[in-house]
Amino acid sequence: MVLGISVRTFRRYIDRYEGEGIEGLSDRRLGHASFRRAPVDEVMGVLEGYGSRCRGWAVKHYYSWYRREGGTRSYTWVKKTLQTGGLVSKAPKRGIHRKRRDKAPLSGMLLHQDGSRHEWVLGKQWDLIVTMDDATSEHYSMFFVEEEGTASSFQGVRDVILHKGLFSSLYTDRGSHYWFTPKEGGKVSKTQLTQFGRAMNQLGIQMIPAYSPEARGRSERAFQTHQKRLVRELALQGITDMEAANRYLIEAYMPAHNAEFMQPALEESSAFVPWRDGNLDDILCEHHERTVSADNCVTFEGMTLQIPANRYRCHYVRVRVRVHRYSDGSLAIFHGPRKLGDYDPRGKPKELKKAA
Repeated sequence: MVLGISVRTFRRYIDRYEGEGIEGLSDRRLGHASFRRAPVDEVMGVLEGYGSRCRGWAVKHYYSWYRREGGTRSYTWVKKTLQTGGLVSKAPKRGIHRKRRDKAPLSGMLLHQDGSRHEWVLGKQWDLIVTMDDATSEHYSMFFVEEEGTASSFQGVRDVILHKGLFSSLYTDRGSHYWFTPKEGGKVSKTQLTQFGRAMNQLGIQMIPAYSPEARGRSERAFQTHQKRLVRELALQGITDMEAANRYLIEAYMPAHNAEFMQPALEESSAFVPWRDGNLDDILCEHHERTVSADNCVTFEGMTLQIPANRYRCHYVRVRVRVHRYSDGSLAIFHGPRKLGDYDPRGKPKELKKAA
């Protein structure tokens, strides 16, 4: 093994030298094309596809698109082809990855929710709201809104519960719609709850605050990927309005992203619990306590909500009731579990509108 070859190979070299002389020791593969080499037309197709349609894309992003379009070659082959063609440059060697913490062992045990404001289409700044699983990196909900807030957070959680079921805990930043922070830069309050915090408490979902960007590393890295890929895909599809962008997220982008990046959980079981406890919309909405006035009305943000007559009691004067405001702006008044009336966003009773 001094020569770095086996005894059998060395004997072959001796036999070839004795039979053919010094010429017998040359590598017989030289001058012959490998039978596994890709045809020229296929190589040119990959280069043309990247150069004409996807120039500037990351190689991994282009490879994902290449596979969706029916390509069969490996990622390494595509990367080397693009590098040889001068369309992409070699990346510098990265440092050693340092793993900060283990992922949750079960899907549904810990979810992340976060938003990223970015110029997703030319000249328009939107917030992308993502709700993803810590155990698998699967994205359960993705959508654009004009501005992140309580309503968008409710929508992300609602998408997950209706699709997968109730989950155990939610990891978020310390945005004012998630947490009340008594002292700027300090610890969040676990007793003074926001509208979102009250809803999570009602659902039995534990909320966990993040105190640094590094603590939200998984969602931050996901947004870096989306900012590189999603902007280019929306431009490639010619999408410029939010409705079409949200449709593309649901129908094409999120399924493809999950297929590429989702990893199996450490354990096969799931921590999700099916939702069977009634109307989710009456939990994932704003709740406001009010006292009924002498005219059997409730005043709410400049509107007067007249409680209609019902068979349970004559009036609710000086009774504490609860006003629900839903994501579409419509309202409802509750006394305990009983709904007393439905109203449109302007405070007009819906029953009266139907009658008219």
